[in-house]
Amino acid sequence: MSDFSSVAIQEFMQQDLEVITGTTSALEAAGCMAEKRIGCLVVQEEGPDADQLPIVGLVSETDLVRKVMAADQVDATTPVAQFMSSPLQTIASHRPMLDASHAMEKHGVRHLCVVEGEEIVGLISIRDLVRYFVYAESGPIRELDNVYRPLSVLMQTSIEIIDNQASVHQAAQHMATKKVGALLVEQHGEMKGIVTERDLVQKVLSEEEDVNTLTVKRIMNHPLIDIDINRTIHDASDLMAEKWIRHLPVTENRKIVGILSVRDLIRMIALRDRPRFLRQE
Repeated sequence: MSDFSSVAIQEFMQQDLEVITGTTSALEAAGCMAEKRIGCLVVQEEGPDADQLPIVGLVSETDLVRKVMAADQVDATTPVAQFMSSPLQTIASHRPMLDASHAMEKHGVRHLCVVEGEEIVGLISIRDLVRYFVYAESGPIRELDNVYRPLSVLMQTSIEIIDNQASVHQAAQHMATKKVGALLVEQHGEMKGIVTERDLVQKVLSEEEDVNTLTVKRIMNHPLIDIDINRTIHDASDLMAEKWIRHLPVTENRKIVGILSVRDLIRMIALRDRPRFLRQE
């Protein structure tokens, strides 16, 4: 592999983008995400010549949960133009992957539009960064191979919990308030499952379920998929990819002691490389 710090975003960006217009409804956007098994859609201006029209925003699962479900804006006619992320957060295709991690951390996003000049040519996601950094032959993640229990360094020990009888609307509000993408689900004092932004979008919004009457228990993922604290970062990344999940409870002696997200896997990289990044800004 080439020098760790020089690999360009264009080598890992996604070029086949799922495009919608600003008049697409929130429910239609959720349905598209569920059908395509993706977490982000590109919003383009509407007009007769789609190839020439500018991209004006992005719609993510986070937008649908925090700006629609949690804010009581669930309506079949609510257009994505009302809640899409805009203006766009962009990054040049020739910039190194390290800079993409800084930009995502700075703006608190999981997707960046990739540009060449004034033209948007692709999308880079947090999953693309993990795919590169975790499996690179050198670099910060590789250096953690020799660290005792590296998952303990990366995981979040503050865990957000919700009761299994809470409504989906309450779950969306909890996620929005705490700015998290997943909640562990408790039943009679025991952790029985996990509910994520993806569950709310794909199992509730895309199916046009009633967010106020549907309970978390009905949509949570169970039994829990977890990982022991003594496993490696590669183990965690492989498990997330295999199970198509972004959050893993971390256990020690079968007790949950933290939660690991895809973003946690690369957050340390941005922190360690921050001095270099700031010097170049």
